[in-house]
Amino acid sequence: MSGGNANITISLPGANWHMLWGNGGLDNFQLDIVGFLAVLGEASVTANAQVAALSRLFYLPRLIPAPQALLPPTRAATLPSKKAWVTSVETGNHKEHIHHVANILLGDEPDTFTVRCVEIKKRKHFRQPTRIDTIMRGVQSRSKTQSPDMGPPPVKAKATGPLTWVTLTGFFLSLSLFIISIALGDGFSLIATLCLSFLSTLIGIANKWNLKLPKRPAGATDKLSGDTVIRYPKGAFLIVKCDEDVARELYFAPEEIEYDIKSPAIYRIISLVGSLVLMLGIIFLANAKLQLQFAWAGAYGIINAAHWAAAAMPAKSHWDLSCYDLKEQSVEGGPKNKTFTEALWKAILLTKSTEWVRIGDAAPQTEVWKRWLRKAEEASKTAGSTIGPLIEPIWPESNPKGNVTKGTIWLKPESWDAKKAWDDINSPQKIEKGDPLSPLRSRNVKTWPTSDITNMTGTNDDSDMV
Repeated sequence: MSGGNANITISLPGANWHMLWGNGGLDNFQLDIVGFLAVLGEASVTANAQVAALSRLFYLPRLIPAPQALLPPTRAATLPSKKAWVTSVETGNHKEHIHHVANILLGDEPDTFTVRCVEIKKRKHFRQPTRIDTIMRGVQSRSKTQSPDMGPPPVKAKATGPLTWVTLTGFFLSLSLFIISIALGDGFSLIATLCLSFLSTLIGIANKWNLKLPKRPAGATDKLSGDTVIRYPKGAFLIVKCDEDVARELYFAPEEIEYDIKSPAIYRIISLVGSLVLMLGIIFLANAKLQLQFAWAGAYGIINAAHWAAAAMPAKSHWDLSCYDLKEQSVEGGPKNKTFTEALWKAILLTKSTEWVRIGDAAPQTEVWKRWLRKAEEASKTAGSTIGPLIEPIWPESNPKGNVTKGTIWLKPESWDAKKAWDDINSPQKIEKGDPLSPLRSRNVKTWPTSDITNMTGTNDDSDMV
């Protein structure tokens, strides 16, 4: 590179050096990115979207984050379910998931090898509907009913739950932006406020629905016990004592979502219009004055935080399940157990049956387990019960902390030890004596899937399960 100039000139800041903030300083500062804030927060807004759509407040014009998440091409046909094995003790009905309402009612999955029992009854007392029932929950007023009183409210969203306050927060934020836009004479911000606020009304019209829980056919007389066993993946059991109507309503008949807009075509048209309104709102928002854009940024920060806080709360805090009355029962020794065999034995003690174990594949179908189950059922039928203080009860939730909760406690037969009985049946001496049920370790029958056993015990060997 002969003949080239290899000199390099470096300029150092002088005495008059200063930082540049665009052309013309902050007066021409643009905050176009605020439009993106309108479509952020999808996870928090969809977490409780279905239960929010049960309330009439869902029609209220308001600011909501990520409205596009509430306008999918198709709507959900069912409520989300939870993995578990649900088996009716009396009828033999069996499902491999828990319906959403039942899961919300009874709470999260119990700890490993925990056994709990709860009695669920449908409230039969009557009360008059309040103004909150009529205005916010959509219950008919007393003047529109044939009876002077109405029964307990159906399963709905809580009229004054966390989502109510989130909805009202969005409404007042929209109202504030509307007033500020007029005060500062910003037409673009005013139109953006109208578009993005009434978009929530379109979303409400498209997604408003009612929950239909199945009812027993009129005139049916063969009413059976509805006692149900729920087995969770971690080896915990929950025994629900109820009548057949409650079991059908919560566990076995499908939960039906009945949308106010039933036609899929009409829903898609509303969804399309909503998407166009969202685009227009963002375009107008990008051309608003700087002061208004700062206001919009603050409003979306507040409403996103409110939706995040609501999504972080327990799901039960958003549902009104006051139509059900819960009362806990227990087994002598409390709900916690060290082994799966002990947990299974307590579940059998509470149900006085082992048929559900076979139907729900709740134990390996080897001859050792078959014989142990027969002995466990015989022992369970000799057990009695008493009324006494419950150990670590969780129902009813309204019971003040520190108070002693009393309930039915099922007593263990003194002559029966579940672990010892299993060890005795599985002992080599029993096999050597030519037990009529031999070969005890036969595997020529259906057994648990390995994944199920591993989830419960970390092994797939029968002897390690106890």
